[in-house]
Formats: sequence, C-alpha cells, structure tokens
Amino acid sequence: MAKSDVTIFHNPNCGTSRNTLALIREAGVEPHVVEYIRAGWTRPQLTELFQKMGARPREALRVAGTSAEEKGLTDPSVSDAALIAAMVADPILVNRPIVVTERGASLCRPVDKVVPLLSDEAQANLRAKGLPAPQNQA
Repeated sequence: MAKSDVTIFHNPNCGTSRNTLALIREAGVEPHVVEYIRAGWTRPQLTELFQKMGARPREALRVAGTSAEEKGLTDPSVSDAALIAAMVADPILVNRPIVVTERGASLCRPVDKVVPLLSDEAQANLRAKGLPAPQNQA
C-alpha cells in the first residue's frame, strides 16, 4: 500500500491516536500523517471528512479536555455549521484519530475501528501477528 493510500489525522499527545498509528504501521502501512493541531482544519476539509464518515460534526466533537462545554457547543441546538466553525477556529475540538483510506473514513475510537479500513493485505499482516481483527460494527 502506498503512503498516500492511508491518511491519519493524528494528535501525538493522544494515546489512542498514537496506538492507532502504531497499529497501521504494524500492518505494514506507512500512512500520510497529518498533525491536525498544527495544520488546522478548513471548513471544506471537515465537511468532506464528515461526509466520508457518514457522521455529523457533533459525533466528532471532543468535549473532554477542551473548551466545548464552556463555549456552549454541547447544547443540542448548536448547528452543524456552528460546530464546524468552532472546530476550524480551535482544532482540538475534533476528536481523534480520524483515518481515511480507499475503504472509507472513521473516527478510530477504539483503535480496532481502523482495521476494516485497511487493505486485505494489511489486515492479513495483522492477523499473522495475532493483532486485532475487525470488530462487527452493528
């Protein structure tokens, strides 16, 4: 799998993000790593990511360790557009890691949610090492 086949929106200060990146690499894949706290987000980028994930911005809103509550972003009446605007202004408000591959995109919490996004070959590499198999997502 070429480097550009997998992208991880990564926060190196997050254990789940670090573990997801390590699992991708353990599968024999060197992903394109975007440290989104440094790089920031754009409205079109987040809109496209949420569309690929089949998710609403609220589903990716990070509350713990952020100013989301004090900014009123946890109020159910806050619109998707307002959430995206807040996420663009303060990138830490997006939960992580988000992984994008040819197979789709997902907020990979827990870590094993990344496995179904990987190629058959990468999944076989993980199985051969006794690492997580894809979980059924009902």
